Amino acid sequence: MNGGPPPPPRPEWAYFFDIDGTLAALAPTPDEARPSSEVLARVATLVHRTGGAVALVSGRPLREIDAMFPGLAIPAAGQHGAERRDAAGRVTRLALPAAPLAMAHDELARVVVRHPGLLLEPKGFSLALHYRAAPHLASFAHRTMRALQRRLGAEFVVQAGKRVVELVPASSDKGVAIRAFLADAPFRGRTPVFLGDDVTDEHAFAAVNALGGHSVKVGPGPSGARWRLASVAAVCAWLPAA
Repeated sequence: MNGGPPPPPRPEWAYFFDIDGTLAALAPTPDEARPSSEVLARVATLVHRTGGAVALVSGRPLREIDAMFPGLAIPAAGQHGAERRDAAGRVTRLALPAAPLAMAHDELARVVVRHPGLLLEPKGFSLALHYRAAPHLASFAHRTMRALQRRLGAEFVVQAGKRVVELVPASSDKGVAIRAFLADAPFRGRTPVFLGDDVTDEHAFAAVNALGGHSVKVGPGPSGARWRLASVAAVCAWLPAA
């Protein structure tokens, strides 16, 4: 990691952004997190200056991404790439059996009732168990998800984040999603740039590094990213002003 801030944005690059902890400050619950009006304005400016070569790559479902960025309707990958909307508006989703995830959902719903402070977030193709309001239950939450993953089998993996642990499809991650975007216009042939803040973003950092792009870690902590910005506010300041 270089450790310093990345080079200033250039209009010929392709940009990919995580949301929570990168474009929006973390909040006690996912529903409370929102990008500021300044961030929204600066992302819109970047979309205009790059000819649309900007995409959001998040653990959230597409419907939540669109709600957080109203009126923007840009390419996006949701649920760590399990669903993806390209620049033409086409949406592709993984084909996964519904029964195993429904079983896991029902079991986690019972766990949450028994352990106040835990929050279950069903996303469609994945399940997130948040323990931000009950950090003392961190080990329990991770053990619970690992046990469920063993029952679900190789189609799902456990993915840790900031006071959250998820069951996600094994065949998709943020790096895979970015490579898919880069195969099509307006991203094709451009230098990729990805900004993210969490362990779940390391796949994307690795993909961007392998492609000779700019990977940017937001906030503290070890990372494979080449550059660093200190906070969501620093990301906002780095983005081009209107």
